[in-house]
Amino acid sequence: MKPLNVGMIGYGFMGRTHSNAYSKVSHFFDLPYKPALRVICGLVEEQAKAFAEKWGFQSHTTDWRKVIEDENVDIVDICVPNNMHAEIAIAAAKAGKAIICEKPLAMNAAQAQEMVDAVEAAGVANLVSFNYRRVPAVTLAKQLIDEGRLGKIFHYRANFLQDWTISAEVPQGGDGTWRLDASVAGSGVTGDLLAHCIDTALWHNGPISSVNAMTETFIKQRLHAETGQAQKVSIDDACTFFCRFDNGSLGNFESTRYARGHKALYTFEINGEHASIRWDLHDLGRLEYFEHRDEGRVRGWRSIHVTDGDHPYMNKWWVPGLQIGYEHSFVHQVADFLTAMDAGKPCSPTFAEALETQKVCDAVLQSAAEKRWIEIGS
Repeated sequence: MKPLNVGMIGYGFMGRTHSNAYSKVSHFFDLPYKPALRVICGLVEEQAKAFAEKWGFQSHTTDWRKVIEDENVDIVDICVPNNMHAEIAIAAAKAGKAIICEKPLAMNAAQAQEMVDAVEAAGVANLVSFNYRRVPAVTLAKQLIDEGRLGKIFHYRANFLQDWTISAEVPQGGDGTWRLDASVAGSGVTGDLLAHCIDTALWHNGPISSVNAMTETFIKQRLHAETGQAQKVSIDDACTFFCRFDNGSLGNFESTRYARGHKALYTFEINGEHASIRWDLHDLGRLEYFEHRDEGRVRGWRSIHVTDGDHPYMNKWWVPGLQIGYEHSFVHQVADFLTAMDAGKPCSPTFAEALETQKVCDAVLQSAAEKRWIEIGS
């Protein structure tokens, strides 16, 4: 295997998931490249050094530009808050680096378009980390749809529910709560949680043509974690929208951080002419499937335990019956990206594909603000 040096920018939650993926992938997948953790970049010197020592990075820095300038870095992996994605990705593209960027791609569609233009002009490999595509059960759902097992699709519904911001004591801004600061995150649950639901929906069911949305900010003012000053909250705490897909089906989407009792409830259900499927992140190793063409006496929902060797990705792991977890979706992501790089092919979702998700997010927020249907242009 040829070595491929990784420069990672950001050492938070996503920095850990990505580092773990690079560390594990070569043990389970036969790949043309072997990732090498060359440099980690973070804001605080001591934390960057500690992260490098823990995860096995060769060096550390507090200046992301040094990662870009390092001639030995082949892949730049962007795991920082949303407002930094564009500047780093565009610089990396101009330097000829392959890029993996955390989701959402950008603060808005206009900024995302600049990023798409940059990677396409440079001709560099690029991927946005919508990792749920690579949960084996979610990938299996895609296969069943593409095989036509569901027939004509009528409905797509999804939700992503959390409860961690209900307290007014939770601040906005800073390292831990930047997702509540619109100047850093761009939006609230729409860009953070619904972006996952939208990406999966576009992958499963095709383009969305129009949306009608409502949002709510339940706590209007919070202390800022860095300044200690009370500031207006400008992100959406909750969002519900319904939509039309190009294929004629209808969609219902909901996301909130105010669903007491739910830490990360992500579900989707797709209803077709012949069959239906549904999935729940809390039981991510199973896909539920209903086939109307079954004999009536035995017709009903079945639970498919996605662990067999003929299920997506599972022949790389353990024996049938032993399921894998959340972190493995990132391992699959790295494996697919490195394989595609070697073949000179794009690896989905590319920046261009993530731009389509960004367009839907923008339309959702516009619809909520203007209280009307919004058509989504190509």
